[in-house]
Amino acid sequence: MIDSHSHLELCEPAPVELVAAARESGVRKILTVGLGPDSNRAAIALAREHDEVFACVGRHPNSAGGFGVRDEEELARLAASDEVVAVGETGLDLYREGAPIEDQRRAFAGQIRVAAAAGKPLVIHLRDREGSEDAVDEAFATLKREAEGLDVILHCFSASPRWAERAAESGWYCSFAGNLTYPKAEGIRGAAEVVPEDRVLVETDSPYLAPQPVRGRPNQPAHVVATAERLAEVRGLPYAELERTVEANGARVFGW
Repeated sequence: MIDSHSHLELCEPAPVELVAAARESGVRKILTVGLGPDSNRAAIALAREHDEVFACVGRHPNSAGGFGVRDEEELARLAASDEVVAVGETGLDLYREGAPIEDQRRAFAGQIRVAAAAGKPLVIHLRDREGSEDAVDEAFATLKREAEGLDVILHCFSASPRWAERAAESGWYCSFAGNLTYPKAEGIRGAAEVVPEDRVLVETDSPYLAPQPVRGRPNQPAHVVATAERLAEVRGLPYAELERTVEANGARVFGW
């Protein structure tokens, strides 16, 4: 199994213990995702220290305040590193009171350019206000307009099935996190049913969104197995078959 999205530097215990626990659970590859300048460097350092770990560098929408040309240039420099296999997470967040929306849009556009120049996939964060689809609607339009030819990964996919179908039409990947396992997450499970076999991924988003069996505790990459088990049930597959599929999809999009 793989964990296509984690934040190892935010997790407990120490990364060496997290990687060992993941290995013991059968998790062979972990993508650790930077959120800004400091965590981007930490992600690269962790990838250098652990064979199972690969880095993604970017500027999270909630940390996009003041994003400018120098920030884009720095991300481009980091994205050229061998340890870096993806750019992001970027996108739009209208749920939290984080960075102004114009700064989020500027950071989003800049990271699309960085990913295109580096020839690496783009990891997307989307979160809407309760009852709204403004962020997902705008982000999909931006990606269609500006990210043609890029591999796109919609991380922690939490939108409705119709958006999963639209993502499939564009050939984008949908990655499912621990919230897929929650009792009231029927919409997310409905979306997971319609994602094409060659575009489905699974993640922890650790230390957040621990799956139902360990809900309430800090998440970690080893727990991706619980989410994958539920995803296999939703898609009507044996776990081993889903595992092969997800590992193949991860290898294809991240090149690891």
